[in-house]
Amino acid sequence: MKEYKQFYIDGEWVDPNGQEINEVINPATEQVCLRVASANKADIDAAFDAAHKAFPSWSATPAVKRRELLLAAADEMEVRKDDLVEAHVETLGVPKHLAAEMQVDGPIEAVRYFAELALNTEHTTEVDGMLVMREAVGVCALINPWNYPLLQMIGKVAPAIAAGCTMVEKPSEETPSTDFIMAEIFHKVGLPAGVFNLVSGQGSVIGPMMSSHPLADLVSFTGSTRAGISVAESAAPTVKRVCQELGGKSALIITEDADLDAAVPYGIENVFLNTGQTCDALTRMFVPRSVYDKAVEIAKETAAKHVVGDPLNANTTVGPLVSATQKRSVDQGIQMGIDEGATLVTGGTGLPDGINKGAYVKPTIFGDVTGDMKIGQQEIFGPVLCMMPYDTVDEAVEVANSSEYGLGSAVWAGDRESAIAIARRLRAGQCFIQGGYFRVDAPFGGYKQSGNGREWGEAGIQEYLETKAIIG
Repeated sequence: MKEYKQFYIDGEWVDPNGQEINEVINPATEQVCLRVASANKADIDAAFDAAHKAFPSWSATPAVKRRELLLAAADEMEVRKDDLVEAHVETLGVPKHLAAEMQVDGPIEAVRYFAELALNTEHTTEVDGMLVMREAVGVCALINPWNYPLLQMIGKVAPAIAAGCTMVEKPSEETPSTDFIMAEIFHKVGLPAGVFNLVSGQGSVIGPMMSSHPLADLVSFTGSTRAGISVAESAAPTVKRVCQELGGKSALIITEDADLDAAVPYGIENVFLNTGQTCDALTRMFVPRSVYDKAVEIAKETAAKHVVGDPLNANTTVGPLVSATQKRSVDQGIQMGIDEGATLVTGGTGLPDGINKGAYVKPTIFGDVTGDMKIGQQEIFGPVLCMMPYDTVDEAVEVANSSEYGLGSAVWAGDRESAIAIARRLRAGQCFIQGGYFRVDAPFGGYKQSGNGREWGEAGIQEYLETKAIIG
């Protein structure tokens, strides 16, 4: 069994001040797979002190050096790829044969992407003797989720490093392995002491300590909307910058002239990816009533091709959820849809056939879902799709926008121009058209209760920069 008994603070592995240990459960086997130290206030203070002390020197480090260190880290991530894959399989239950493509390759690409953007941070504009420049925002408190542990960590840490910020980073208590591996990588490539500091523990305990810490200038949080509200409240008294990526109930609108044989499987694969544990998953599929029955048939056939099972089995396409707690939550969401009278196309509550333990659920599709049903409004965060028939595009857009969320969306129409026209009407931070996929250079973030600020793309690094004007 692996153990991480120390934190990474001020360039060294240090013993925690307390004795509390968090046990991480493998969701496939229900066995403890990892034991990790839990931080207390003294540990948090030490980490922020280190970041605060390191900031003047690091923020003045030339961008070319910051780029060099990030590129070195990306190279070392390639060396440690097997370890990063294993961390995702063991703590999150990602099928091993899919883990590199799903969870590791993108973060490596992203580190290299932000390394190049570091060079842009030194650009100064001069207009009539006035200088406008960008400077690092300061010390950052970075609080990460469990569903894409490495990707979400890199989405915060890489632009922060590129911008010249220092940071205290906390992984989710369910999936902390990748963050400890990254601390080892940053240490090996020579990232200066205090730039990156790692603590771990229960988010409900140390999250408020981080978001309210007087030495933090920015808080970046990814998680539930409920927790995001708490983070914002904690940060408010010290007027920190707050960047949040929260919940979602994203819509996919398929038009009458779209290629159903391509559009429907695209939606299914999106929702079942990562066992449905994706914040911007397209969990509401809007289909014209005229082709609705055919779409349901395609959806059922597509779902039947998926194999739920052991992450170590090369045939598995859907692994367990992250925890028994998450399984209970998803099963409750599925039962809610049944109780509301939605048509159960496939799936349902309970363990899948042939599986007698682990945090597994049945990939589920509901039909005949209406906009007033809770199943069509509330985030379930599992492999659960709601198929919603509509009569006009105006109706589909109106119902899609009625959600309190606005993180992701998608449109599949007869042609690109028609898809763009509908996409412009959707109140969401991203819209995939005609089968588009995630890109590290595309700004990502939400409208409404899906959060504020942006990650990824050039907008992602701007969150970690302040604008200064020098006027003469």
